[in-house]
Amino acid sequence: QVQPVESGGGLVQAGGSLRLSCAVSGRTFSNYRIGWFRQVPGKEREFVAAISWAFGSTYYTDSVKGRFTISRDNAKNTVYLQINSLKPEDTAVYYCAASRGSWATVSLGRESEYDYWGQGTQVTVSS
Repeated sequence: QVQPVESGGGLVQAGGSLRLSCAVSGRTFSNYRIGWFRQVPGKEREFVAAISWAFGSTYYTDSVKGRFTISRDNAKNTVYLQINSLKPEDTAVYYCAASRGSWATVSLGRESEYDYWGQGTQVTVSS
């Protein structure tokens, strides 16, 4: 069973930075992709970024390019999401998700592409 577990959320002032972690336990992940999503109460979950476990290829939603960086540490089975220049509108619960499959950017932003989800970590940005 694959289980992502997020950590690293918290309360931060606008302009600050956070690094979220997603530790993934279970089987080997050579053909997996890991995605980060976020959700604000009352709104749909929004795709943020994804990474190919095998090759390190990355993909971002346009609104976070330049401020968010996704990376992985294969030895630690961990994916990171570095968030810089935080804005109040980044406030959300951030979820990590994993699935086995091809690297097709046309579908990476869909929740249905991911089979395993973490419980989320809260990020709150104060103005």
